[in-house]
Amino acid sequence: MLQPPFQPARRPAEATQPEASGSVDSQLDALIDRIQSLSGGAVEKPPSSERPSVAIHPVAISPRTIENAAPPIPQTSPVARASQADPGQAHLRGGATGAVTGVPGGRDEPWRPMQPNSLQESRINETLLEAIMFRYLVNAGEAEGRQIADQVQLPFRLIEPILERFKKDHHVAYKSSTATNDYVYVLTESGRAIARSHLSDSTYYGSCPVRLPDYIESVKKQSIEGQFPKRSDLVRAFNDLLINPKMLERLGPAIASGRGMFLFGFPGNGKTSIAERVTGAFGKYIWIPRSVDIDGEILRVYDPMNHVVRMPEASSGLLDSQNFDKRWVRIERPTIVAGGELTMAMLEVLNNPTSNISEAPLQMKSNCGTLVIDDFGRQKMSVDQLLNRWIIPLEKRYDYLNMASGKKIQVPFDQLVIFSTNLEPKDLVDDAFLRRIPYKIEVQNPPEQDFRKLFEIMCKVTKIPYNAAAIDYLIKTHYLPINRPFRNCQPRDLLLQVRNYCLYNDLEVELKNEYFDFACDNYFSVM
Repeated sequence: MLQPPFQPARRPAEATQPEASGSVDSQLDALIDRIQSLSGGAVEKPPSSERPSVAIHPVAISPRTIENAAPPIPQTSPVARASQADPGQAHLRGGATGAVTGVPGGRDEPWRPMQPNSLQESRINETLLEAIMFRYLVNAGEAEGRQIADQVQLPFRLIEPILERFKKDHHVAYKSSTATNDYVYVLTESGRAIARSHLSDSTYYGSCPVRLPDYIESVKKQSIEGQFPKRSDLVRAFNDLLINPKMLERLGPAIASGRGMFLFGFPGNGKTSIAERVTGAFGKYIWIPRSVDIDGEILRVYDPMNHVVRMPEASSGLLDSQNFDKRWVRIERPTIVAGGELTMAMLEVLNNPTSNISEAPLQMKSNCGTLVIDDFGRQKMSVDQLLNRWIIPLEKRYDYLNMASGKKIQVPFDQLVIFSTNLEPKDLVDDAFLRRIPYKIEVQNPPEQDFRKLFEIMCKVTKIPYNAAAIDYLIKTHYLPINRPFRNCQPRDLLLQVRNYCLYNDLEVELKNEYFDFACDNYFSVM
């Protein structure tokens, strides 16, 4: 039968909504959708009754792959049984369960969110999704169906029925068709009126948010608690720092506990550098949602200023075999550092009244990682305010946040909190708070042997030829006679002064006694 103009062959809308146990059908539909989009033609789908009763694993398809394909896994296999059990949580399985293809489960990536098979199975708020789609269309002016799917980070087969309903209700119109059996959609007058109404509620038109219970479950699966890093993990995490073995012995149990710790000592001995590398002992990656749906309110969790994205590599085959939920982002385990700029507002949900979009606080963004409070005691807020805010979360491992609507939510408080300070902890906080920070570790001045070793290391970094005689002169002239303490930061700082002096005077960059005299006169003039 001939198709009307701009009406490429499409599967019926009801075929896009698989039953809870129809994971095979949904994966077959996704495969055919992809082939159809690449070929530019319609591909007929076999009826459900004629489809093979097998669990299909997504792979990169090529002619050679098809010729050498392994026999399908029967539905009675453990993988198939796992995909049928508890459909409401199917999209949350992965990692250690082996439910996600290509993810073995381990320290570096303990969990991966599976791509949703249907809106109902993933319990996606369809009303909120429609509002996001309307806002996107009114801002973009026009968009292909697959562009809209990419915007909300959902498979096209899940939003196609919504677009068809928009068309049936005369909220959108077809501007044209595409070579991939898709349409270019534009809003009608009634659609623009609905979009303006949604914009008055919120301006958000990004990724479809995930449910709060799904986020809480993801934190449990990727928690730093229970990992218990070993000595080899710590050595790997601190491989670019010179750490005294005794210091490493003290740090090890504190980091393995996953609880809070105090790092205190004189400035310049590397407390912040140590704190920033602690996260490396807990594995490489975690998955976080771009945003969370809290009864229709949007709470953004992903923050490009604090999170480093490390998405899985794209498939090199014909089809994309990455069957993960693209509403989530894989990032390096977060290490968030807040210093003297920390305020109480940064520890609460921040709502923008204009856009009506909320931003997650620092402790939520650092879940499954490390939160470093640097220069503790020098924040704009008082120490008592911070302690009173966190005294319960540090012990109970969960926190309460107030949304703009007045709703209070409970979220995980799952990170290693490190307080770094130049002051004595007992002079800052009371015994009740110290009890909740079980480890107090002093970062001491380096011995002379380590101090000399630091010069060797930093000479390689600054590309200055190492001169042991000049280092001997520096220590015997500017340190030992006046009992000046060694600090870990001083080799780097003094070498930079020498290099800058040489470059300014158009001299060869090297270590000489007179160059160190000049550097010390500047560096220690008021110290």
